[in-house]
Amino acid sequence: MADHYIMNFNTRDLPGYNSDFIILGSGIAGFFTAILAGRLGAGVTVLTKQTILDSNTDKAQGGIAAAMDTEDSPELHYQDTLRAGAGLCDRGAVRILVNEGPRRVLQLMDMGARFDVEGGRLALTREGAHSCRRILHASGDATGAEIQRVLNKQALAEKNIEVLEQHFAVDLLVRDNVCYGVLAYDYKNDTLKVYRSRAVILATGGVGQLYAHSTNPEVATGDGIAMAYRAGAEVMDMEFLQFHPTVLNLPGAPRFLISEAVRGEGAYLRNGRGERFMPRYHELAELAPRDIVVRAILEEMQHDPQGGVFLDLSHLDTELVLHRFPNINRTCKGYGLDITRDMIPVAPAAHYMMGGVKTNYFGETTIERLYACGEAACQGVHGANRLASNSLLDGLVFGGRIVERTAGLWREKMETRVDFAAELPYMNEPLDCLALQEELQALMSRYAGPLRDRQGLEKVLSYLSELSDMENTAAQTPRQAEMRNRLMVSRLVAETALMRTESRGGHFRRDYPRPRKSWLKHIILRK
Repeated sequence: MADHYIMNFNTRDLPGYNSDFIILGSGIAGFFTAILAGRLGAGVTVLTKQTILDSNTDKAQGGIAAAMDTEDSPELHYQDTLRAGAGLCDRGAVRILVNEGPRRVLQLMDMGARFDVEGGRLALTREGAHSCRRILHASGDATGAEIQRVLNKQALAEKNIEVLEQHFAVDLLVRDNVCYGVLAYDYKNDTLKVYRSRAVILATGGVGQLYAHSTNPEVATGDGIAMAYRAGAEVMDMEFLQFHPTVLNLPGAPRFLISEAVRGEGAYLRNGRGERFMPRYHELAELAPRDIVVRAILEEMQHDPQGGVFLDLSHLDTELVLHRFPNINRTCKGYGLDITRDMIPVAPAAHYMMGGVKTNYFGETTIERLYACGEAACQGVHGANRLASNSLLDGLVFGGRIVERTAGLWREKMETRVDFAAELPYMNEPLDCLALQEELQALMSRYAGPLRDRQGLEKVLSYLSELSDMENTAAQTPRQAEMRNRLMVSRLVAETALMRTESRGGHFRRDYPRPRKSWLKHIILRK
């Protein structure tokens, strides 16, 4: 069957390569998993769409949450995660996250990660919905860059790991619900290639680029989720997207994240009249769960469209601000803002996907020999709303569990004789990917963003249905294939958002503004 492929190919005519593991993605989930597998003796090939620096991990500022302090505990971390998840967290997954998290963080430190220290102890900060200080950070507000530095160094030095940049994974090679490898496009050599393996691990990240304003790099287009869904894997919780409340909002400036740790250190949110407004919306004020802060900001902006919303750090100790947030200070300074005195204009932007490819506690998907971890995966650990700084920990914990689950798999005999092919008609008219991308982003931002309703979601689905003929044609370029992924994942988000007739966590319906007990369940889709 060739109905889940989007490019024409025949594996008999393409260069082929064998590996024990194929890992798609080079962020924290992909590289940490690759390093652990490589150290156990497995041959690992990592394919990454652009370079090893193009990931959400590298952009992460705030830090990584783990109960590392004597005044903290996995139980407290567990309760905080459940509260943020708005009733939809898988409790077993959360137990695994908080109990195994400290060990995985120590592994990361053993690899060379240097987290900030004060007085001989880890320097910990607090973020929204955390009951205590438990966020490890590095170089003040460059935690992700430090983690990516360490993982890049370790992965590139490991003799059992081959890292291939500029390789776009097009589709999974699946037959009879077994994954045999990946069809990938090699940009450098302008050709399709076949990568066969005993196991394929999706660590392809999120979907932020479905929206006009996002904190995600341009590679975050939902490719792994789309590939898995096309191949028959189940996806779950696709309606739950997290928008970060505080992203730099200056004309002509990129949407630069202003870490939640800024509010954790005491910064205030103010409206255009200079009023601190968050205490009116939640007892935790600026440290309320992210979805509540997002809606509060949007409400204030609606009341005063010209006024805007701002982060105010001027009442904080100048030395503390400059020490904790050097990256934010440097970026804002480039736009003429002194964060110790000037208020920073902010607005929400697409940030994190709570849903993804459905897995069990060991990263196993509903397709045999296909695994997923990190933001592309969904085992229910984040529920309807991710607790701040749990995402990096998620990649470590569940990536590590995949390696433990598959220990010894590479010693089994590998089937290499299975061939695959697809022959689809080409589109009659050329596809303007840029125009289509901009139209889609505008629609998703307006109707499937932080505020939704039936009428708007139906507009998105109507627009997508007009393009449904594309599903029966072949993409001629990787850009077209990526566009197909954007369209598919947008449809999954809009469909599930329309199904869920309530508001919960990151999903808010203006026509159903309250949570409903009957919706204490997950939406699982399968092609």
